[in-house]
Amino acid sequence: MGYIILLAVIIFLIIVIANNIRIVPQATEYVIEFLGKYKTCWGAGIHVKVPVLEKVAKKITLKEQVIDSPPQPVITKDNVTMQIDTVVYFRIFDAKMYTYGVVNPINALENLTATTLRNIVGELELDGTLTSRDTINMRMTSILDEATDQWGIKVTRVELKNIIPPAEIQNAMEKQMKAERDRRETLLQAEGHRAAAITRAEGDKQAMILAAEGERDARIARAEGEAKAVLLARKAEADGIRALKEAGCDAAVLELKRYETLSHLADGRAAKLIIPTDAVNAVKNNAIFTETTGIGNVTVSAPEQPKPAPEDPCCERFEKE
Repeated sequence: MGYIILLAVIIFLIIVIANNIRIVPQATEYVIEFLGKYKTCWGAGIHVKVPVLEKVAKKITLKEQVIDSPPQPVITKDNVTMQIDTVVYFRIFDAKMYTYGVVNPINALENLTATTLRNIVGELELDGTLTSRDTINMRMTSILDEATDQWGIKVTRVELKNIIPPAEIQNAMEKQMKAERDRRETLLQAEGHRAAAITRAEGDKQAMILAAEGERDARIARAEGEAKAVLLARKAEADGIRALKEAGCDAAVLELKRYETLSHLADGRAAKLIIPTDAVNAVKNNAIFTETTGIGNVTVSAPEQPKPAPEDPCCERFEKE
């Protein structure tokens, strides 16, 4: 009988000990109370509490948590009511302060977020609210983090999720946006037309420059060709005169050549010849030279008529007798 009682006591102790063994997971803390008074916080690992005298008051996770607040009405400085919802990221750094600092800490944090948001947005106008998300986020993070330190909560960041203005404001904003886009489109088209006109003008300018350069090069080429032709003609003429001189031609022959050239010029066509004075004087001098020396006279003389034989007076006398 004694063995049975001892065995029952042992089994009872094993069950009691097993029920009071606690294994705390990683990133979790247990708040332990002894007779209703805070005693300690258990970290990750295995722990054994005293039956009846100790109890686990609260299990707290140390991981970062998120509170997604629903949209709430907020009035701006220019009396525009908007619906804004926020997302708050926080973590618990002190389990004791989180447990005993405030009743329902999550609800307290949500309410504090709502009131802080109304205070900050109430100092801004509509346009400032829409364009100052980063400023609002930083200010809310700073205010909430400072206010929740006594609750054992560390607010890491706050983000504005949605900003929904009234329907009439949205319509006005859409019209303003459309007008701004139309203005930008008009400016871009004007810039495009201006750039195209400048490009065309530059192209016409380059074309005119190239055409003028081509005409100039063509004129230069023609002038060089004509100059070469004149030079060759003068050279040929000089070679001819040099050949005549080497052949021993005198001035009279040269003058005759000049007259032949004049005769070729006046070949029966309706042409007017203007003979310079020195050429006329040369013709006169040549005529005198020809009459004097007989050289250069190419005119064929007419044949002489036979003269009748003179009568012999002697014969006539004998005939008469």
